[in-house]
Amino acid sequence: MLNEITHTKSRHFAYRMELVKNSNNYEEMHIIGTGAYGMVYKARDKTSNKMVALKKVKVPLTDDGIPLNTLREIALLKQLDVHEHPNIVRLLDICHGQRLEKELIMFLVFEHLEYDLSMYLEKRSMRNFLEKEIRQMSKEILCGVEFLHSHRIIHRDLKPQNILVTTEGRIKLADFGLAKTYDFDMRLTKVVVTLWYRAPEVLLELSYATPVDIWSVGCIIAELYSLKPLFSGNSEVDQLNRIFRVLGKPLQSEWPKENMSIRYDSFEILDKVDLKDVVPNLSENGYNLIMSMLTFDPMKRNCAFKALQHDYFTEEPLNC
Repeated sequence: MLNEITHTKSRHFAYRMELVKNSNNYEEMHIIGTGAYGMVYKARDKTSNKMVALKKVKVPLTDDGIPLNTLREIALLKQLDVHEHPNIVRLLDICHGQRLEKELIMFLVFEHLEYDLSMYLEKRSMRNFLEKEIRQMSKEILCGVEFLHSHRIIHRDLKPQNILVTTEGRIKLADFGLAKTYDFDMRLTKVVVTLWYRAPEVLLELSYATPVDIWSVGCIIAELYSLKPLFSGNSEVDQLNRIFRVLGKPLQSEWPKENMSIRYDSFEILDKVDLKDVVPNLSENGYNLIMSMLTFDPMKRNCAFKALQHDYFTEEPLNC
């Protein structure tokens, strides 16, 4: 019996070592970003001399070491990379760093791209994208999201800073490492999802699922047209006010009864504007697509797969 237990623990240890390697092969250069899940560094692979993005995360340890749920997430990330999806940043390696008393420093090693969508938008601040460029970028963002959702992963922090752009203008989603595989009883903490791209259910601190990502994509597509954030609130209540100003205040019957912190009657929308006035040069199909993503009720939002079937992606470019 003792031999069997020892053998089981040895196999478990070997499994952990197979999944998590040492980080000494990478040399940190400088910080390139801070996400909801940890710092991101530009680093050099000492073996190949190539630049990589090194994401540093802290993992709480149990008496047995790395928690099994973390190991499952690592295994899932490695499994996803086998597909080499063109709109998902490549995960090159997973390493461990310093071990502290109750936590382990881990590094997720991704391919490095020089630009994110936020930087790309800044470069284009004086010249709007062509319709066909926006359509292609929107399609690639949705393709990446649909791939993650089909593998039961919610990104949870979609924003221009977490969408990378290759030198050829292709889109790759990033910063989804160790994002939780989803169920229907999760709640986002305040550090998850940048305020401007948060879905109403997040602002109201309700349970959530994949529709939170769809809301974020709708906001981002609108931003590709206007070159500025669609809803740039400075607090949860202000963010909801800005959303209702453009999309309209939901019916009281739609207001979640489980939320007690933000009251329905605290919103009085006096200066309502139309999305078409906020987002210039928006085609009718583009308007319909965005509105199908920005519905207050998450159950009525398009899923990524359905959004990709929208007429917006098959209409002729309006300004080639």
